[in-house]
Amino acid sequence: MLNKRLKTTFVAGVAALGLLAGLAHAAVTLNGAGATFPYPIYAKWAEAYKASSGMSLNYQSIGSGGGIKQIKAKTVDFGASDKPLSADELNDAGLLQFPMVMGGVVPVVNLEGVKPGELKLTGPILADIYLGKITEWNDAAIAKLNPGVKLPKDKISVVSRADGSGTTYIFTHYLSKVSPEFKEKIGNNTSVSWPAGVGGKGNEGVASYVERLKGAIGYVEYAYALQNKMTFAQMQNQAGKFVKPETTSFQAAAANADWAKTPGFALMLTDQAGEKSWPITGATFILVYKNQEKPETAREVLNFFAWAYDKGDKLATELDYVPMPDSVVKLVKDTWKKEIKDTGGKAVWTEATAQK
Repeated sequence: MLNKRLKTTFVAGVAALGLLAGLAHAAVTLNGAGATFPYPIYAKWAEAYKASSGMSLNYQSIGSGGGIKQIKAKTVDFGASDKPLSADELNDAGLLQFPMVMGGVVPVVNLEGVKPGELKLTGPILADIYLGKITEWNDAAIAKLNPGVKLPKDKISVVSRADGSGTTYIFTHYLSKVSPEFKEKIGNNTSVSWPAGVGGKGNEGVASYVERLKGAIGYVEYAYALQNKMTFAQMQNQAGKFVKPETTSFQAAAANADWAKTPGFALMLTDQAGEKSWPITGATFILVYKNQEKPETAREVLNFFAWAYDKGDKLATELDYVPMPDSVVKLVKDTWKKEIKDTGGKAVWTEATAQK
C-alpha cells in the first residue's frame, strides 16, 4: 500500500514538473531588433505564432543599423537588417544571415493632375533629380518620356530620408548601379549626404513632406505607398520596359537572382534582369549567431521563422509584402541545419524540432 502511495505521489510530482515546464516554455519571450521595413509583418506573425504555440516575440523597430549593433552586442536573440552584411563581415562576427520577405522602394510624387502610375521615370533621370541636376518637372528629359502627360512647370522639391535606413540603402544601391556620377558623388549607404532638398524621418516623414510640398518627389517602401494611396511613378527596368510596383514585378526581380551562389545570401535585388522586374526591389534579412551558447532559445527563434516561411505567406501578402520563393526557403533551412550549432557542435535546428 505504501509503495502504491509513493508511486502515485511520484507520478503526480512528475506531472506537476511537466506542467511547470510547459508554463515556463509559454512564458519565454524571444527578443529581436532592427529594420523598420518588416516591422508590421513581424508583429503580425508574432501575434499569430503566439496563438499557435504560446511563444511570445518582442521586436524593436529601431532601424537596420541598430539591429546589427544589438545582435553583435548579444543583447537580442536575433537582429534584422535591410542592408545585407558582406560574407567577410558575417564571418568576422560569427553570424549567419538569411532573407525573410521582399518588398521594394517606390518613387512618389505630388504633381497636380498626375495619377498614380501615370508618370514614367528612368534610373538615370531619377539619379539626376537627386543629384540636383534636373530641377523642373517640365525638363526636356522628363517630357520626352511622358508624351501626353501634362507636366507642370513646378520646381522639383526633393525629399529624402533624414534617418539611417535600409530603404535609403536599397534606393542608393539602385541609383549607384545606373548612374556612375551618383555612385561617385553620393554613393550607397543607409545614410548619405544629399546635395539638395529636405529630409523626413521614416516613411511617415518623407510622405508628409511629399504630400505638403507642391512638385515634391520622395521615396518610400512599397507597402507604405500602397496603403496610403500615394501617387507613384513607373520605372524603366534593365530590359527597357516600364513597370509598376506590384507583387508580380517584385517576384520577377527575385526569379533571376542566384541565391545559391551568393555567400551569406548577401544579395541585392536592384536592377535585376527580366522584362517584368521592378528595378528597386530588396529583401530584408535576419541575423543570428552560428555558434549558440543558448541553443534552446536559438531553436525557438528558428522555429518561429520556419513557421513564418511555411504558414505566414497569406499574412505577408495581406500586408503587401512578397514572400520568399520556396527554393530560397529550402536553401535557408538547409543552411540552418549545417551551420547553426550548439557549443558541442550539434545542430540546433531540424524540421523535427519545428512548431507544426
